[in-house]
Amino acid sequence: MSRTSAGVGTTQLVLLLLFITLWEVAGRQRWIDPLLFSYPTKIYQQLYTSMADGSIWPHVAMTVVETVTGFALGTIIGTAIAAALWWFPFLSRVMDPYLVVLNSMPKVALGPIFIVLLGPGLMSIVTISLSVTVIITTINIYNRFREIDSGYIKVVRLLGASKSQLFRLVILPGSFPVIISTLKVNVGLSWVGVIVGEFLVAKLGLGYLIIYGFQVFNFTLVLSSLVVIGIVATIMYQLVAALERKLTQGWRER
Repeated sequence: MSRTSAGVGTTQLVLLLLFITLWEVAGRQRWIDPLLFSYPTKIYQQLYTSMADGSIWPHVAMTVVETVTGFALGTIIGTAIAAALWWFPFLSRVMDPYLVVLNSMPKVALGPIFIVLLGPGLMSIVTISLSVTVIITTINIYNRFREIDSGYIKVVRLLGASKSQLFRLVILPGSFPVIISTLKVNVGLSWVGVIVGEFLVAKLGLGYLIIYGFQVFNFTLVLSSLVVIGIVATIMYQLVAALERKLTQGWRER
């Protein structure tokens, strides 16, 4: 680890500890309303109790399953649609205004429609997550497909490559960094879609715990749920980052 990286990590840790300490003092001294904002030791006690009695684990498991499903399907479906748009230029010209409209539309507003169509449950929540991730994945990857060096494409075609070979050997490898970066974006987007879906319909999950905490004015429960979301989302992001490093290294070696 370089000295710069060590310095950055140390600074981040110091800032986090200062924030937690200030929050703790402000809550205990009632500089802030402890009912609304709680403070770290109360949140820790809430988490410790719910973990010890096992009450929080089903909620965490459900939200993680929904998020991973939405994340994986969103990336796969978005990439497949981008490939279809590249493969069929006529289709891309037809779909272009619709993609613009869908991208600008607040996708979570479609949540009630999905719930009515699919019923309350896993399917509707995953679909809400997909509505958030698929369009941005499609647009990002398709734009990268179109930005591949046209001169390089002409050379490959002159050498007799078919369209499938062109896509497999030129377009897809040239878009690999963008596909990987889109994975990182989709981590956050899939969490947004799932939590919003759980707000609307779930009876199990971290989003449900947040809504329940608001309903019973237990804001410590709300904040502890947010802490768990932050921790699990960070772990998921780091796993994707590790996958990016591994795949990028292999891609460069090839």
